[in-house]
Amino acid sequence: MLCFFLVHLLHGQSDASVDFKRINVDIIPVMDEEQIQGKGTYEFELRKKVDSIFLDAVNITFLQVVLNGKEVAFSNSGKRLGIRAPKKIGHHELYIRYEAKPRQTVYFIQGKAINRPTVVQGPFTASDIDYVGFENPIFQLWTQGQGKYNSHWLPSIDDMTDKIEFDVGFLVDTGYQVIANGKLVEKTTKDQLTHWRFDMGNPMSSYLVAFVIGDFDKKVLQSKSGVPMELYYEPKDSLKFEPTYRYSKEIFDFLEAEIGVPYPWQNYKQVPVQDFLYAGMENTGCTIFSNQYVIDSTAFVDKNYVNVNAHELAHQWFGNLVTEVSGEHHWLHEGFATYYAYLAERMLFGDEHFYWKLFETAKTLKARSEMGEGQALTDPNASSLTFYEKGAWALVMLKNEVGGDAFKKGVKSYLQRHGFKNVTIDDFLKAMESASNKDLSNFKTEWLTSDKFPWEAVKAKLRAASAHIDRLFTMEEDLAQAQSDDIDYMGYWQDSSSSQFKASFIKEYHRILPDSILNQAFDSDDILVRQALATSLLGISGARVLNEPLIAKYESLLHDSSYVTLEHALLKLWSNFPEKRTLYLEKTKNIHGLPNKNIRLLWLTLALVTPDYQALDKQAFYQELNGYTGTTEHFEVRQLAFEYLYQIQALSDTALMNLVKACDHHVWQFKKSSRNLLTTLVANNELKNRLLALKDSLNEKEQKVLQKIMGQ
Repeated sequence: MLCFFLVHLLHGQSDASVDFKRINVDIIPVMDEEQIQGKGTYEFELRKKVDSIFLDAVNITFLQVVLNGKEVAFSNSGKRLGIRAPKKIGHHELYIRYEAKPRQTVYFIQGKAINRPTVVQGPFTASDIDYVGFENPIFQLWTQGQGKYNSHWLPSIDDMTDKIEFDVGFLVDTGYQVIANGKLVEKTTKDQLTHWRFDMGNPMSSYLVAFVIGDFDKKVLQSKSGVPMELYYEPKDSLKFEPTYRYSKEIFDFLEAEIGVPYPWQNYKQVPVQDFLYAGMENTGCTIFSNQYVIDSTAFVDKNYVNVNAHELAHQWFGNLVTEVSGEHHWLHEGFATYYAYLAERMLFGDEHFYWKLFETAKTLKARSEMGEGQALTDPNASSLTFYEKGAWALVMLKNEVGGDAFKKGVKSYLQRHGFKNVTIDDFLKAMESASNKDLSNFKTEWLTSDKFPWEAVKAKLRAASAHIDRLFTMEEDLAQAQSDDIDYMGYWQDSSSSQFKASFIKEYHRILPDSILNQAFDSDDILVRQALATSLLGISGARVLNEPLIAKYESLLHDSSYVTLEHALLKLWSNFPEKRTLYLEKTKNIHGLPNKNIRLLWLTLALVTPDYQALDKQAFYQELNGYTGTTEHFEVRQLAFEYLYQIQALSDTALMNLVKACDHHVWQFKKSSRNLLTTLVANNELKNRLLALKDSLNEKEQKVLQKIMGQ
């Protein structure tokens, strides 16, 4: 290693000195080693003389580094690759070969493979590899670079202000699809290996590079403007394609028209993956989202992909086309994506849906602000609630202030002026001031730099926009002053036709509403109203007692087309009426529910603890419920299964081992809940001894986790 690296590795290269233009790499995922092998060329412009050039590269081993055709010495700190800079100003080309074992950012989901292709110098072709074969094919392989940095698998620049064209190729088993940023320009197969190559065409920040490898089919739609939309799904989910991707084309066409700037990338792909860390991620032209949004038509009313779909698509403009300079400007990503997603829902579901959704978020923001927990939108450490929901409200109020035409004109100017560049909040406000001829300094103070939530202004906006929300505020004011005997509940009920109003009415006042209103609510076919009845009435303890006619009507909820309604109704009926438990279980025994299997897991739990129900099948129920803790299940299914099994003290030895494995899961929320549960279990001597007896069946890493939690 050269001594000058020891000094200069401590300092970043200046944007004015070195500009990476294009990164063109090929990778091979080595499944059994959870390793990435890669090689590629890095084109850069040297604008003025510097001592050294760097790439971010976390825990990457470099096998070869070649500058302008000549192999050169390099330094590797474990976080950055460094080379001595060329002396000549102008265009240069760096070639590297490397191996990486990513500890994060790349997620290998299930399975192992025995084929180990060898990297050779030069571009990959199918002839590079003699096919060996996959013994146990992978399930899925996917990336999540935001917040974790793609430099764990791709030497690059961990700086969102450095925009580069990334063109990536892959060599994988022919049985699998590769989905990545850009346009597929090459697909070459030899024997059973296929080389895929994607071209991006335009620059982007490195955190937006992404790929998915797995068993997928796709359907291709085309937007009104001619953009190809590739919608992926696993073959087993073919019947769920339509409800999952419902309204995708309408959302795309709406956003392109509403934003006023053409979609800025070559195509748009969406792919659901197992155990994704978040709801979705807006990688450039390639959204990856959780397969918990792969749903049937019944689930659509409870948990659908529409909002996430629109949110991630809006990011293709706000975040990907124009990218924040730093965290103080994160509102320009999340606030805008949230706002435009709400507009898309308004287009699909109407004004009432839009304003009631804003009303619910406003109540939450108001409560946080009143507790002294409000945050400014310019705070780089603000919560998601602030960036997303307060951010969306800021845009609602900005549009209200400058007018719809000026707002749209300002957004269009902002995107066109700063496309493929980095932006600040002041860049956006300058565009809006120019479009509206208004000074927005007061708006900036009230909505962006203040940590307070302007509730009175928001309340006035909501009352003016929605007669039904105005009626709710009026009712609350009247009820605060009226005597209980003087309240005309039926008048309030009949005065509004809004599903949201009536659902809110039930949730807030169900304990004191007359039976006549509850009867009307039960007799309606409104899913929102009936769901409010399911979640509010017939509590397990200390809640309102229903008369016999209303109990019969509550039982009718077991037939509703809503898995959330059904879950609440089943649990509450089973808990309150022991003599009818067999009847309730029979009515719901073949329903699995949402993707997290909310109905099936609850049903199995109740079936196990109902003594007189299908005694001969108890062992099968026990095995099935414990089976849902296995590593092939989605983490949401596993988490719910662990909770139910713990509650009824039915964790099998296999489930206990699965719980230990879950304590090292890549989804931190699941890992945390698993560790908390395991900590609780080891406080019980019997369970602690069972875990100790299973210790030798765990691998070394899992044994260390168990020992740590046991305090050994």
